[in-house]
Amino acid sequence: MSVKADNVRQHVRKSYAEVAEASNDGDCCGVESSCCGVSDDASINTLISTRLGYSEEDLCKVPAGADMGLGCGNPRAIASLKPGEVVVDLGSGGGFDAFLAAHEVTERGHVIGIDMTPTMLSKARHNAEKGKFSNVEFRLGEIEHLPIADNTADAIISNCVINLSPHKELVFADAFRVLKPGGRLAISDVVATAVMPDEMKSDPMLHAGCMAGASMIDDLEIMMADAGFEQIRINPKDESREFIRDWAPGRGVEAYVVSAYIEAVKPGACCSDSACC
Repeated sequence: MSVKADNVRQHVRKSYAEVAEASNDGDCCGVESSCCGVSDDASINTLISTRLGYSEEDLCKVPAGADMGLGCGNPRAIASLKPGEVVVDLGSGGGFDAFLAAHEVTERGHVIGIDMTPTMLSKARHNAEKGKFSNVEFRLGEIEHLPIADNTADAIISNCVINLSPHKELVFADAFRVLKPGGRLAISDVVATAVMPDEMKSDPMLHAGCMAGASMIDDLEIMMADAGFEQIRINPKDESREFIRDWAPGRGVEAYVVSAYIEAVKPGACCSDSACC
């Protein structure tokens, strides 16, 4: 890994450790509506999450403290999770999406959350104990090198995390590895719709805030295809510019990035009317 990439990773890890610690302490870290921020006011986090596509019913299903107002969408809206499935959540944070996925796959299924920040991992595990989630586990690891065996998952979800990686091609390659044949990606993330100025791309705050690290849509499609994925769909949400503007007021980042739903399938599923293809 290059020195620059390692510096990016260390800055992101430090930023999200501060988010977890602020949430644990009931303090606001200063950015209430960003995917890198957290508020000490549950009503603010609820407002942020419903703005991102979650329902009030969703918020009632997770332990207190799991919803920190993070993310840029609701990946479960496109995941079509089913009872009995194995789901991996990349960058699981405090466990919010993992717990919601656990309800959908039921006790017959299993959810594995991956996060590289020990403080956040401890928070997620504590939340799992509070909520008595026996079908969820959280593992320490980097999303480029997942601590998961080959052909494990039916679905991989992620919420505004892959943009933070300095090596997104490795993220997609390892996601492909851990998915079962026929497994699918269901991701909400920030993508670039125009080339961002160098001063924005090199700004550590904008990178940890899920903006400066966004890749162009065409580049993401190439990375995913190179990893082996098929049925690739990237659906930008122009209406997301409204809340992205709030992530860095006055900086104009909403002219360069939007939230998008990203979907793809690992080929090789069994045929329905014959033996496996």
